[in-house]
Amino acid sequence: MRPPLVISIQSQVVMGHVGNSAAVFPMQAAGLEVAQVPTVVFSNTPDYPTLRGRAMPADFFADLLQGVWERGLPARASHVVTGYIGSVEVARQVAGFVQRAKQENPDLIYFCDPVMGDDAPGLYVPETIATILRDELLPLADIASPNPFEIAYLTGQPITALADLPRAAAALGMAAGAHLIATGCHLTETAGGMLESVILGPSGISRHPVPRLPVAMAGTGDLFAGLIIAALACGRALTDAVEFAQVQTSRALARAAALGAQEVVLSDPDFRAALLTL
Repeated sequence: MRPPLVISIQSQVVMGHVGNSAAVFPMQAAGLEVAQVPTVVFSNTPDYPTLRGRAMPADFFADLLQGVWERGLPARASHVVTGYIGSVEVARQVAGFVQRAKQENPDLIYFCDPVMGDDAPGLYVPETIATILRDELLPLADIASPNPFEIAYLTGQPITALADLPRAAAALGMAAGAHLIATGCHLTETAGGMLESVILGPSGISRHPVPRLPVAMAGTGDLFAGLIIAALACGRALTDAVEFAQVQTSRALARAAALGAQEVVLSDPDFRAALLTL
């Protein structure tokens, strides 16, 4: 049997680990095939004084998606994941692609990571892209992993307590049976020194705390999503996949901090070894 195939539509960088450059390695190390479709190609993460590269031209991106269809990848894929999108034209194409892919492959699981902002920088995509995420991509999602800022922006409802999440989840308009993973939550109920991921779905709510590390690095959410998909595609339940992803993301961040790196590091031996156990 061929291994599970994931179509990963995200950013890509020459140096560093964000988007596909963070998410693809753990998926491949876990034994998955990954078809990488870049939405932007940059020289590095946005934490440096200069940033080179650009969003994919709309006609070029469309050509890549056509190649994906010609190779029959949506019919073979178990998962499709979308992350950062750098232009409105590409966002509209991504929405059309996901909709068609799910129609032609009803078993396809769509994981939407609506990468659009965070508390410190605020919204860092054009408002039109945020609208496409809210109105076109999230309603297609089987699983979505926004952070509290993104949930609040998309719903107009601030996220400060656990009780805020079910109301906001309903306002997102996701399909019946879909799961929302609220990532990086520090709620009034969250224990001191911890962050938590909260999963909301048809079976209720589950909370997954993890020690809060004194670091904030670009690519953390992209890595987290890639780890969840790697675990899911290898047969783990969603709750187990989230907890696996939390442990491994923490390892990657701790390794980066120990090395004095400015961005996520994927070279920790325990991190790499854990991927082989999936």
